[in-house]
Amino acid sequence: MELYVGKTEQPQLWYNDDSLIFTLFNESDGHIRMKKFLYISLGSFTFGLGTLGIFLPILPTTVFYLLTAFFWMRSSEKLYTRFINSSYYQKYIQESIVEKKITPLGRVKLFTTLFIIFAIPCLIVRNPFMTMTLSFVYVVHLIALNLYFNKKNGKETEKPERS
Repeated sequence: MELYVGKTEQPQLWYNDDSLIFTLFNESDGHIRMKKFLYISLGSFTFGLGTLGIFLPILPTTVFYLLTAFFWMRSSEKLYTRFINSSYYQKYIQESIVEKKITPLGRVKLFTTLFIIFAIPCLIVRNPFMTMTLSFVYVVHLIALNLYFNKKNGKETEKPERS
């Protein structure tokens, strides 16, 4: 469902249920340019946060870099190509997530960071139900991530057929 408010010379509000983005436009393709500008801006913001996360362990670098790739893929082919060819993307996304090449020390850092992030609310708010819930979620993360990283890529597990 799309709702357009008026067709005058003044910038009007445009809302699309599919994208849930409010933009301003004057021309018929103005909302596309605004969306592109918004995605480039959000991609730049998440790239900055992801890069900051390299130095601050409380910020998740991987999540912000995945968001950066998402936003730039939809807005600028040049930025997206440059980003996926960067050493940051190769190290934090390609090797660790896609190729599942994470060292034991990398796993310890990952799980320690997760523990700290889950422990902070438990220490601030002394609620037994919340503590139990966050503990359960943390254990599920431990199990699921270990299963994910221990699982071999599909190409490596396939055995060649004998003829």
